[in-house]
Parts: sequence; C-alpha cells; structure tokens
Amino acid sequence: MLALQEIPTYTYDDYKNWEGRWELIDGYPYAMAPMPLIKHQRISIKIAWQLEEKLKNCKKCKALLPVDWKISEDTILQPDNSVICFKPLNEAYIVKAPTIIFEVLSKSTARKDMTIKYNIYEREGVKYYIIVNPDEKIAKVYKNKDKFYKIGEFYDEKIEFDIECKFEFDFNLIWE
Repeated sequence: MLALQEIPTYTYDDYKNWEGRWELIDGYPYAMAPMPLIKHQRISIKIAWQLEEKLKNCKKCKALLPVDWKISEDTILQPDNSVICFKPLNEAYIVKAPTIIFEVLSKSTARKDMTIKYNIYEREGVKYYIIVNPDEKIAKVYKNKDKFYKIGEFYDEKIEFDIECKFEFDFNLIWE
C-alpha cells in the first residue's frame, strides 16, 4: 500500500492543463466525473435561474455557475452554484470566497461536499452554504458566524438571504 507521502501532489499550474473537470484539495486531485445526472443538472439550472433573476438589479452581487475558486496554489474548488459580491480580478477564476454556495449532491461527490468542502467553506468565510439533496428534495442551509450553524431544512419554504442585496429564495421552485 502506498504511503500518503508517496502520492504526488499538484498545484494550480498542473491543474489548469488537465482535461475534464477536476478539483484540487491540498494538492490532491478529485475527478468531477461522471457528469452529474439530469436531475442534478436541472436543479442546478433552476437555482442559477432564480439567483440570476433575484440579483438582476444588484450592482454588486452576481450569480455564477461552476467556476474555479482558487483558494491557494494547491486548492481549487468548483461550487455548483454561487453568488459573489465582488468584482473578480480576472476571467479565469475567483480568489475571494463566494458569499453564497449551493452544492447539489450526487452519489460521487456527496461525501466530499458534506465534509471536506463544508470545512473549507466554513474556514474560508462563505456566508451561506446550501447542501441540496435531489433525492430527498431537501436543502440544508448553513450560515457562517465564526463557524457554520444550521438555519434549517427547506423543501417548499422561502428564505431571505441577508447579503449586499437582500433577496428571498424559494426552494419550492427548484424541485422537479
């Protein structure tokens, strides 16, 4: 069995040349394959549509689909949906924490989303983290105040996100 120190680690310079979708956490690559199921993609589209609609008059905050978030040279993540309330420094990636992140669970990434990414998002100061479970049609919403705490579980309820441009998000509109 390989010892952990025998497994190679990588940096952003390596990552940007890889084919396919990857995330890099502490130098270790995580494949974003297989492609998400249609149900996952449909929910993500509905989240993106609602965020775009709610933020259309906001001059500071913008909705994003998966984009590279370069946390450090050896940690690059791609949240499913996010809201940023700052102007990116370039078009290739963002370097600041998004204000809101939605991760739509899939069998291949659920464990990472609920543990590793949860801890990174908390540490990096993401204000709201929403874990969307398509199978159970439940979204768990966490708010960061020095650490994440659960606001609640939502199915057909609405929540007001208190960010630069406050808005109400309707979870009932994301389910099939």
